[in-house]
Amino acid sequence: MTDFIIEDIGSIINGRLSYKGERKPLISPVTGKEWGKIANATPEEIKQALETVQKNPVIRIPPYGRAQILELLAIDLLKEKEDIAECITMEMGKPKPDARGEVTYAANYFKWYAEEIKRVYGKIIPSSKHTKKLEVRYEPIGPCAVITPWNFPIAMAARKFAAAFAAGCPVIVKPSSFSPASLVMFASICFEAGIPDYAFQVLIGEGKDIVPALMDSPAIKQFSFTGSTKVGTNLYVRGAKTLKKCTLELGGNAPFIVFEDADIALAAQGAADAKFRMSGQTCICANRIFVHKSVEKAFVQKFSEIVKRIIAGDPRQEETELSNVLHPESLRKSADHVKDAIEKGAKAILGRKEPHLAEILTGVTPDMKIFNEETFGPVAPIITFEKEQDVINLANQTPFGLAAYVYTEGLKRAERVTNALEYGVIGLNDALPSSPEASFGGIKASGFGREGGPTGIYEYLHEKFVSQQL
Repeated sequence: MTDFIIEDIGSIINGRLSYKGERKPLISPVTGKEWGKIANATPEEIKQALETVQKNPVIRIPPYGRAQILELLAIDLLKEKEDIAECITMEMGKPKPDARGEVTYAANYFKWYAEEIKRVYGKIIPSSKHTKKLEVRYEPIGPCAVITPWNFPIAMAARKFAAAFAAGCPVIVKPSSFSPASLVMFASICFEAGIPDYAFQVLIGEGKDIVPALMDSPAIKQFSFTGSTKVGTNLYVRGAKTLKKCTLELGGNAPFIVFEDADIALAAQGAADAKFRMSGQTCICANRIFVHKSVEKAFVQKFSEIVKRIIAGDPRQEETELSNVLHPESLRKSADHVKDAIEKGAKAILGRKEPHLAEILTGVTPDMKIFNEETFGPVAPIITFEKEQDVINLANQTPFGLAAYVYTEGLKRAERVTNALEYGVIGLNDALPSSPEASFGGIKASGFGREGGPTGIYEYLHEKFVSQQL
């Protein structure tokens, strides 16, 4: 296995790499070694990025031309899948097969918006006065700021940027300081596919050094953020000073409900997929697994068998499913949640020896931290229930409302429960509900706005009404 080395990375201003900041070592969490150099954005570079989008408030390419660029970008991204996947793995520890899947997922957003861009229709509204013509038009909102998370550095950038570009909006992207390198690789492919220099700026560095300037600038008309509720709330408040439109995908505390009439084998596999994907470090991971008391024994047995087969190890190895590299906060919270739960009476089924390994807890109750907080780690808590209304109440007993999962073979129950759950995304007998063709987003403290699907492009458009006297 050879070490993957990247060239020096810096911000991208008007299509060119910029290294005005001091170059510092970029250390891979996988190897613990330096694998490149990074130069954080300076105030001058931030100013230049803002000036670039301010001078070019809309993308001067017709819709069908933008569609062609998006189609080509999807093709080019897939051509570079191996290199991008290796970069993702090296900078944040995602298993190589999952990293490849992320690149494919990202490319599919460009394919989706290449078609969706052709379907932004205006409207003619019948007027109550025969002397008037009433018309609605959709136009680009203007320059946008995109702030992406560390766990899906390419996919989240693609989901946001593809929609903005399709709408005709130039973008400044601020990637996570934990995973900036793959975003720079991604940007270079964008330019090769025909994205104009002025349409995509990248600012590398710490949020505290970059984000305030973006939020305070009246040039930025919209921002999209994926991350914690605390940070998202602060951004929302700061952006309100210049009345920015925003799309927020924030924290989650996803319930995974297994009713007594569920297919237990399907539910157990679904729970493993929904909980342990990327070591539990996704915003829609199953965080509380509710199992009907009558099937608890059968479910825990099957679930444990599946989880024990998950291969943990070096994320660079092809067979690895559970990475031995986790975000430091994920390691801290998962260890704290396990300790708290056991002290309060829960039982650890697998008895993991390392904090990156999978664990299953039974006997979990609502007074435990793991019930109330997003773990963001490979720990699966099992909570039993007996009545349908009780589990609905428990599932909704959280300020968050991003994703939920329901496993049942009952048609009427499926309808009742999905109607009652207070979540923006629900997987009904489906552990992987996210896809480019479906709208994605939460409610309550999980944010608002939608990405992907038929409505995602409208986050970057404003509506203009024209009343014409004939």
